[in-house]
Amino acid sequence: MKIGVVTFGSGGILGMAQEAKDAEAAGFDLFVVPSIYGHDPLSVMAIAGTQTSRIRLMTGVAPTYPRHPSAMASAAMSAGSASGGRFTLGIGLSHKVVVEGVYGMSYDRPAAHMREYLDIVLPLLAGEAVEHRGEQYSYRGALRMRDAVQVPVVIAAMAPVMLRLAGERTDGTILWMTGAQGIREHVAPRINRAAEGALRAAPQIVTMLPMALTSDPQGARQKANEQFENYGRLPSYRAMLDKSGAEGPGDAALLGDEASLRAQLTELKESGATSFAAWAFEDGTDSKQRTRAFLASLAPEF
Repeated sequence: MKIGVVTFGSGGILGMAQEAKDAEAAGFDLFVVPSIYGHDPLSVMAIAGTQTSRIRLMTGVAPTYPRHPSAMASAAMSAGSASGGRFTLGIGLSHKVVVEGVYGMSYDRPAAHMREYLDIVLPLLAGEAVEHRGEQYSYRGALRMRDAVQVPVVIAAMAPVMLRLAGERTDGTILWMTGAQGIREHVAPRINRAAEGALRAAPQIVTMLPMALTSDPQGARQKANEQFENYGRLPSYRAMLDKSGAEGPGDAALLGDEASLRAQLTELKESGATSFAAWAFEDGTDSKQRTRAFLASLAPEF
């Protein structure tokens, strides 16, 4: 299982690129940038790609609705070229409350939307010309880049239909608020079965969770419930918390001392996770930096 970190961009766009550089120097395998009403994650990845040489870079995730699939493919190819082929495009539907309430767009038939989105993105990233006229998107053209590289694609797939789509057509899934039980019993069986049926390679299962190295796990759990409260109310994450046996975000978080965290990471790996990226959060005892340092020390082990 590859080990990485998630950033939420408190230091600005150049600061986020520096975080990627620091994560690489610390020994992490993966650096993930989400899309949370801030800098465009693909732009961050392009800059970070020029500042690093080894670490794998991933968006976790770039929402599909506000960006035409041809524009997404172009930006992804740029980030891939800037990093020399170390970039993975993570995309997702976002949520109905965001798509309709923020973007003013219809969230009707989201799985059909993703299928059609992939109909354009995947062949463009493969260097193929596309002629597509669908219900939601139309496009005719191709990307012409002399320095084109392969860009893997993972989608934020959690529901059965999306997991089947991810396994059949993409390189895997990227998860949030999904613990070992949810991966073992719900995610891994479905996506692996879909990939096998489509004669595709074993898919990536990238999971992201809050994490804190702490001597007070109960207090940290309360802090996590407070800081990540909103995720416990969004339907897709709420469903995954339920499948993971978690009452709230704090129950899904990885919390405890060194031995406990190592055991929890081992359980994630054994559940089927192929990569883990920690959202190291502050529990009130300066835990963030300690958590990252300890996790980096475990990267060679996992």
